[in-house]
Amino acid sequence: MSENPTPEIIEPVAPAPKVRAGKISSRHIEHYVAPLAETPLQSVDKVDETAEPLSMWAQAWRSLRTQPLFIISTLLIILVVLVAVFPGLFSRTSPTVCDLAFARQGPAPGHPLGFTFQGCDIYSRIIHGAQASVLVGLLTTIAVLIIGGTFGALAGYYGGWLDAILARLTDIFFALPLILGAIIIMQLPAFRDSKTIWTVVITLAIFGWPQMARITRGAVIEAKNSDYVMASRSLGLSKFKTLVKHVVPNSLAPIIVIATISLGIYIVAEATLSFLGLGLPQGVMSWGRDISDAQISVRNNPAILMWPALALSITVLSFIMLGDAVRDALDPKSRKG
Repeated sequence: MSENPTPEIIEPVAPAPKVRAGKISSRHIEHYVAPLAETPLQSVDKVDETAEPLSMWAQAWRSLRTQPLFIISTLLIILVVLVAVFPGLFSRTSPTVCDLAFARQGPAPGHPLGFTFQGCDIYSRIIHGAQASVLVGLLTTIAVLIIGGTFGALAGYYGGWLDAILARLTDIFFALPLILGAIIIMQLPAFRDSKTIWTVVITLAIFGWPQMARITRGAVIEAKNSDYVMASRSLGLSKFKTLVKHVVPNSLAPIIVIATISLGIYIVAEATLSFLGLGLPQGVMSWGRDISDAQISVRNNPAILMWPALALSITVLSFIMLGDAVRDALDPKSRKG
């Protein structure tokens, strides 16, 4: 009788995992990678590594030239500057030739805006009045930049007692508003008896430099702690040369913005002083003086006051719009993309 063979032990085979619709087996995952040539995003995400990096000013210019606000304000400012520099190109009529026979009359051939209560051409006076208003604003801005920028840069970079003195001085000047302080200064005998464009510029600069000094001080303090400043100092460059060559050029962004907006403010300040009879002398034409002279015609003929006021408003608005556009372009947080 033959021996019974040893039975083979068959291990049970685990059933294959079932794959439900929308699910993938946990043991085997297949990865599918699309060919690079079929990927449409390769041209979008591609970075040109050969191009030179743009500086802050280049990026700002690229952003500015596409903004309608910057384009409109720049065109208006260019027009105002051309009118102020070359008034003869825009008006052939003398603003000082007046005829009472045409007093308060409306538009006529060669006189598109009519006549004042003294028979002077309104259009010609607006064209020639732009020169004094723009000149006062420009000269005051330059003076404020020199005085306030110098004190603010030195105080912010060196600190110490110089910074403490600047802080106390600015507190004193900020306690007195610009227009009120200018009225007080213009009433002094030295200014009241010799009214010129320069006296108005000096008066506005006296009360305008503290704001510029504080803006410059803050920008310099932020820039002086940068790595490139420490590298410059480690290479043996003196403090003053580091301030001039590295700190100040990298602090110009907020200074330029404030200077642009302030220029419009100083034009308004000059017009206000001339309106009150404390600004420019009688022989100098300005929009503020024309607005003051037109007060007596507000009820009978408001257009005499409206036209110089409109010219003043457009000019000031143009500089404010330009300052807003430049601020958005130079502020990294406001850049899109």
